[in-house]
Amino acid sequence: MKKNTKRILIAAAAGLAVTALCALDPRLSVRTYEVTTEKLTQPVRLALVTDLHSCRYGDGQKTLLAALDEAQPDVLLLSGDIVDDELPEEPAWTFLSAAASRYPTYYVTGNHEFWSGRVDGIKEQMAQLGINVMDGVTTTKILDGQPLSISGVDDPEVGESLWQRELAFCAGAIDDGTFSLLLSHRPERINAYTGLGFDLVLAGHAHGGQWRLPGLINGVLAPNQGLFPAYAGGNYTLDDDTHLIVSRGLARESTRIPRLFNRPELVIVDVLPTDEK
Repeated sequence: MKKNTKRILIAAAAGLAVTALCALDPRLSVRTYEVTTEKLTQPVRLALVTDLHSCRYGDGQKTLLAALDEAQPDVLLLSGDIVDDELPEEPAWTFLSAAASRYPTYYVTGNHEFWSGRVDGIKEQMAQLGINVMDGVTTTKILDGQPLSISGVDDPEVGESLWQRELAFCAGAIDDGTFSLLLSHRPERINAYTGLGFDLVLAGHAHGGQWRLPGLINGVLAPNQGLFPAYAGGNYTLDDDTHLIVSRGLARESTRIPRLFNRPELVIVDVLPTDEK
């Protein structure tokens, strides 16, 4: 009887240990989404990096860069909070300088870049690396002979009225015949994005709701959404024509509350012609 009890306790302890390791797993994951469109004739691969918060992924950011290189995106999109306002910035710039030398890169601010008190300096450093700073800007990138419209807005910390003007300017610069994406930090502002005509909105900020129960609860708590956020991470349909893809982000050591069943992620978005699906 005693031996059986001991075996049960050992098995229970082992089970708890395995569960804890899975729950707190800090390893980088790569999540891929697919979006189809009639506006492209060739596939386009997008990589979304968000909420890095100056965290480290191996020496010289080799783990994150290797995952990016394996995916071989056509475009790299940075959706804010790449630089943290408290942690040393060096890991962020190590990643940015390497990634921007390999891929066309586009960046929008997050709230932490504003909280750092040096958002203008961060934007300037981004531009010096050849990164496109998208603060109310729309540009067209030609990929395999086909146009891709890329727009981006600052984080609302820039000021509500200016944020609204940036968004309106971007919406006014797109056309129905070109696949258009909007890069923004905040996923919860769906009422502002809906009906503007963008095919795809990409965001972060929610950190995956911090705690998850896969298959049951997608996220427990997210900034600006509160408990059980509706847009913690995933691919959402805002209306018949607009998808919202929210990354769970890359923050690890910068988070005060540990991530549970919520591995940091690099998001890949494959935009496919409708006839290829």
